[in-house]
Amino acid sequence: MPLIVLWDIDHTLIENSGVSKEIYAAAFAAVADHVPRHPARTEGRTDRLILAEMFRDHGMDPPAWERAVLALEAAGAGREADLAVRGRALPGVREALVAVAAEPGMVSSVLTGNIAANARVKLRAFGLDVLLDMDCGAYGERSEDRAALVKVAREQIQQVHGLPHETPVVLIGDTPRDVQAALDSDAHVVAVASGIHSVDELREAGASMVLPDLRGTAALMRHLRSLADPVD
Repeated sequence: MPLIVLWDIDHTLIENSGVSKEIYAAAFAAVADHVPRHPARTEGRTDRLILAEMFRDHGMDPPAWERAVLALEAAGAGREADLAVRGRALPGVREALVAVAAEPGMVSSVLTGNIAANARVKLRAFGLDVLLDMDCGAYGERSEDRAALVKVAREQIQQVHGLPHETPVVLIGDTPRDVQAALDSDAHVVAVASGIHSVDELREAGASMVLPDLRGTAALMRHLRSLADPVD
């Protein structure tokens, strides 16, 4: 049985060191014509939800998404250099992505709250984009609801790669929202305590497997193979 592996980006694959908050602030300012008084609330939210909540936090109605997404793209464009200097790929990430990409039957892509353009900027900054099938990923412009993105990614990958409908899916992420998205969409989950949430918090959210980080590539691959072939 093949396996679809979907990776979150921020605080799972990379540390953006505040660049994301700057992108949201710049997008807000471009649409609202003034700088935000309150920072964006992220923590596993999608870009659609982040921008909508920013405007509500300022007592304003959210703008039409078509306008907001253009502002987000403009704010994120060209930030690779800032990310490369200030941020970093998290420990073990490159080795894990290389291992999954090389595993027969596994399709490795992204499920992220970022819009597609900014997801590419973030991963390109660290040369990680070439290790993932970015064309088949699910991105934050598609829905406010993270769980809905699982269906998007599953259907796209099944169609493009010719996988059977029953192909299992596993989400790898760092927040309780990632865990809940997996539980709500009949997907497996590997939670990674590489963000602000502890191992205990992620277990309490419902994750059956929680890693402190992605440095244990061999253990991660054994687990992923067990999901692809549960009779082993």
